[in-house]
Amino acid sequence: MAASLRVIVVLVCATSSAVVDAAAGGVRVGLTRIHSEPGVTASQFVRDALRRDMHRRARFGRELASSSSSSSSPAGTVSAPTRKDLPNGGEYIMTLAIGTPPLPYPAIADTGSDLVWTQCAPCGKRCFKQPSPLYNPSSSPTFRVLPCSSALNLCAAEARLAGATPPPGCACRYNQTYGTGWTSGLQGSETFTFGSSPADQVRVPGIAFGCSNASSDDWNGSAGLVGLGRGGLSLVSQLAAGMFSYCLTPFQDTKSKSTLLLGPAAAALLNGTGVRSTPFVPSPSKPPMSTYYYLNLTGISVGAAALPIPPDAFALRADGTGGLIIDSGTTITSLVDAAYKRVRAAVRSLVKLPVTDGSNATGLDLCFALPSSSSATTSPPATLPSMTLHFGGGADMVLPVENYMILDGGMWCLAMRSQTDGELSTLGNYQQQNLHILYDVKETLSFAPAKCSTH
Repeated sequence: MAASLRVIVVLVCATSSAVVDAAAGGVRVGLTRIHSEPGVTASQFVRDALRRDMHRRARFGRELASSSSSSSSPAGTVSAPTRKDLPNGGEYIMTLAIGTPPLPYPAIADTGSDLVWTQCAPCGKRCFKQPSPLYNPSSSPTFRVLPCSSALNLCAAEARLAGATPPPGCACRYNQTYGTGWTSGLQGSETFTFGSSPADQVRVPGIAFGCSNASSDDWNGSAGLVGLGRGGLSLVSQLAAGMFSYCLTPFQDTKSKSTLLLGPAAAALLNGTGVRSTPFVPSPSKPPMSTYYYLNLTGISVGAAALPIPPDAFALRADGTGGLIIDSGTTITSLVDAAYKRVRAAVRSLVKLPVTDGSNATGLDLCFALPSSSSATTSPPATLPSMTLHFGGGADMVLPVENYMILDGGMWCLAMRSQTDGELSTLGNYQQQNLHILYDVKETLSFAPAKCSTH
């Protein structure tokens, strides 16, 4: 971590939670997949995402519980533990506008963390390049310093837990870690503007966020991050939205935008047939696991055949280890090894093509060599049945072959991995494509098949 930098202007104030239903039930925001610009080929797009994923998956499981401690932080600094699998970015970028007048900033949308932050001016040598000018709190009349009385003030909360008095003015720094990435700054509040078009736009005052003036490098073309997790600092919690949904376009469709809906309108598209719902598993109380969306995965089938996976393979244990989460910032689903081996064996037995090593190109360990005449095709080269993820409450998520196999150049690969670095399994966004997925934050996850490019 870099040493603390001199701060000339401190961001932002906190108010009570804003209410998003003031705008006809919610807001709509477009999601752009990272590196989906026109010049990137589909094959390179796949490889770039998978390489990012190889880094993100490094440290889940047992290491999550010890991501930081107050003794390792400088005086006047609070460390905010969060996911360790995300080095410097996720997979989807949303654009929001900050301040008065509202200026647009692209930010990574992340269901695996809570803090909303952007880079702020003045910013020293430990800042990364971003596509928009730095947010300057001195230029916005609506920014306030986040007061110690706010329940969202990280420093005040840390001091109270330690039985100490919060520092004067709560002028302390936060350090937020993301695997090999990190950001550091001061908390404040500001008016945020949401919406993909003028007709959709909603201005919400008093959003608590981080004003970062020191960060690690390369946040994948963003200016910061929007946490959509279960904690009080997340955008969903602050908006009192109660629910949010997204519909992710097919992975190799680099032209269409996905959609994120916040508030009651998020449920509007899930009112037809085919909707399945499963309750969230209560999260462990200790961060960063407390922010994750845990699901009860009870089994997996390929076609009509239920795989002989141990019944406790995805169980969340009392010590906070194990379990399965759904995550927008991870591309490829990772399964504990006992489950992954069964899935791998089932797929291998069904594909009558030569097995090839795709680990160097993709990090995936089950790939099949395509005949040279079909190496450029975008259609599956063989007929495979659907794969079904069986969740608690009888909710079956049916994955067509294009949601669990991936074409990359001359290879056809299983788009899943063994989670060898811990015991926490992750349902990635590749498996979520062309599904409308609704998070009722306190209760359930609902999903239904959809053609997301038309939403």
